[in-house]
Amino acid sequence: MTRDDRIAVFLARNGYAPADAEPLARDASFRRYLRIRGPRPAVLMDAPPPEDVRPFLRVAAHFRSLGLSVPAIFDADETSGLVLEEDLGDDLFSVLLDQGRDADPFLDAAVDALIVLQRAAPPAGLAAWDAPAMAAAALGTLFDWWWPARFDAAAPQAARDDIAAALAEMLQSVAAGPVCLVHRDYFAGNLLWLPHRSGQQRAGIIDFQGAALGHPAYDLVSLLQDARRDIPPESRQRALDRYLAARPDLDPHAFRAAFAACAAQRHLRVACQWVRLALRDGRPQYLAYGPRTWRLLDDALRQPAAAPLARALNHWIPAAMRGNPPGLEP
Repeated sequence: MTRDDRIAVFLARNGYAPADAEPLARDASFRRYLRIRGPRPAVLMDAPPPEDVRPFLRVAAHFRSLGLSVPAIFDADETSGLVLEEDLGDDLFSVLLDQGRDADPFLDAAVDALIVLQRAAPPAGLAAWDAPAMAAAALGTLFDWWWPARFDAAAPQAARDDIAAALAEMLQSVAAGPVCLVHRDYFAGNLLWLPHRSGQQRAGIIDFQGAALGHPAYDLVSLLQDARRDIPPESRQRALDRYLAARPDLDPHAFRAAFAACAAQRHLRVACQWVRLALRDGRPQYLAYGPRTWRLLDDALRQPAAAPLARALNHWIPAAMRGNPPGLEP
């Protein structure tokens, strides 16, 4: 049975035909989404193996139990990687922000939802997004993809060892901090504006299948330091203040140190990930985000908590060398 045949059978058992489907979106993975027209509008997630929809279904159930706005699941074929879910609409925070809308209402809703998510006991079975996992991810995109594309050679072992040690030292603030569920890509492109709902439910949350256990600062970095668009500094500060005011259980100094460390790790990983998406997956359009991501990294490296990584990168990759590798264009 072909993939199209599987989709047709799945849609038919829910009262739809293939002609009811139209492409909606595709993200940086191999999943795709189809909007399904009909009496009950829906979205079809098409995630063929080796994609696994079971983590998405588990986390969706957890989020819904917390009263957060995530798509209701109408039907799922876990073996085939097909999920029919509620259509939350088109008002992505990313679209609205790119139209010039005031960021503050969107960030307020996103921060409020994040606080609810983080205060709850996480579900069982989540992978660790701890300091070793974060370091390994950044080292992988840097040395497997960016470095050979930039220098046309493998990195020397001394560079690998030095930057690995710097990441481990910098991420000590993460290792020493609290642990909660982290979305891992909690940014405007994965949040939908639902103004007819109230409080934290105004933020619809999608694309959470990669949820893991990590430091609460990580998702706040993803939200406030978006690699795909500029968010006004005053809005970023306002949102951070709102978050900390609602979390008196956190030590503000320790949290800000972990925030800076998470920012440096994330921006290094993502800046190099754009190269992987271009070279491995044939998606050069993501390179357009490279300059902003490298700028965000440079900003993060100026924070005292990121000093170990700053020293190592300044030695091996001076600021003038940081950017998309020559010859790679979006």
